[in-house]
Amino acid sequence: MRNAGRVRRLLVTCLLWLLAVNAFTATPAFAAAPRIGVATMQPGEIFWERFGHNALVVVDADTGAAMSYNFGFFDPTEEDFFGRFIRGEMRYRLAALPFEQDLAQYRDEGRGVDVQWLDLDDRQANELAAALAQNAKPENAFYRYQYFDDNCSTRVRDAIDRTLGGGLRRQIEGRSHGSTYRSEAVRLARPAWWMWLGFDLGLGPAADLPQPVWNESFVPMRLADALRETTNGHGRPLVLGDQPVLPHLLPPEPQDAPPRWWPWALAGIAIGIGAIWLGRRRPRALAAVALPFWLLSGVLAALMLFIWFGTAHRYGWANHNLLLLSPLSWLLLPGAWRVLRGRDPGPWFVRWLAVIAAGAVLGLFMYWLPVLPQRNAHWISLLLPIQLGLLQAFRRR
Repeated sequence: MRNAGRVRRLLVTCLLWLLAVNAFTATPAFAAAPRIGVATMQPGEIFWERFGHNALVVVDADTGAAMSYNFGFFDPTEEDFFGRFIRGEMRYRLAALPFEQDLAQYRDEGRGVDVQWLDLDDRQANELAAALAQNAKPENAFYRYQYFDDNCSTRVRDAIDRTLGGGLRRQIEGRSHGSTYRSEAVRLARPAWWMWLGFDLGLGPAADLPQPVWNESFVPMRLADALRETTNGHGRPLVLGDQPVLPHLLPPEPQDAPPRWWPWALAGIAIGIGAIWLGRRRPRALAAVALPFWLLSGVLAALMLFIWFGTAHRYGWANHNLLLLSPLSWLLLPGAWRVLRGRDPGPWFVRWLAVIAAGAVLGLFMYWLPVLPQRNAHWISLLLPIQLGLLQAFRRR
């Protein structure tokens, strides 16, 4: 009996010792995991706000303090900032700041903000919070910004995907709404006509490939929609619920409305016929109108060539609009000036007009090719009749 009592005391002592060791060595973080959310900010009125924004929100379980991890910070005073912007080598960084401080700008601008709270287990929430804190350190915060492929929204998407072990990408990469980088860019830029014009005219065929939902989520609002359709890896919806934080006081984001080609064609045919009529009766007046058109065409063509050969903006490379707004337009300026002064334009003037018109016809042919098609039917419909009309007007003269 005495030995049995000693054994019981020994067992109780060992059990208490194991409990004590476990209390000191266990990881307490899982008992108080942070709350993780995705804040989506609606588009604003200034051109750089047209595409909306988002950030990851981490709420400390003990203090309730909410930190915003925002991948959209840049420094315009940085050395060679504008040169980097033009070349497509922008540097952005991740900034960690109190969520209320991050909201101040959007509150002042009347932009709506909603938070999607994510259903993550303790391990996932702790890993994501730790990864964001590490990423926000000055030595890790900077990244090379690429508008469609690596921006503020894709960084949020990728952080969630890593937390889910690639589960987000597996669930949304195989689905598509048929949207393209061009359709999304021109849709959201439409309220700023010059911005819409720049995207639509400056993007090349690579921007017209249909994108899966994974790539489409470079737009914050599209990412928010994708998260609502995703599970967390345990069979439950990833989004526990949407919490409105700030009301949206501005007009809603534009819906997709591809341009109809036929109004552009009617305008192009009318201008082309008008050029022929004016060329027969008042060639100097036609030269006065055509000269700024060719000057503008040459400038736009030079910009498209610069984007192609001088920058990293690869979605503007090999732009088919170079066949419609030809860099050869510069060669027409001396002849147009001579016609404007009542003189003969020279022997090469009509030949260059014929080459430029042939390029526009080639642009129509390229539109129907299945290899790297570019959705520029409206530009072809407008500019092809104009180029043919100018050729006919000056050829007859």
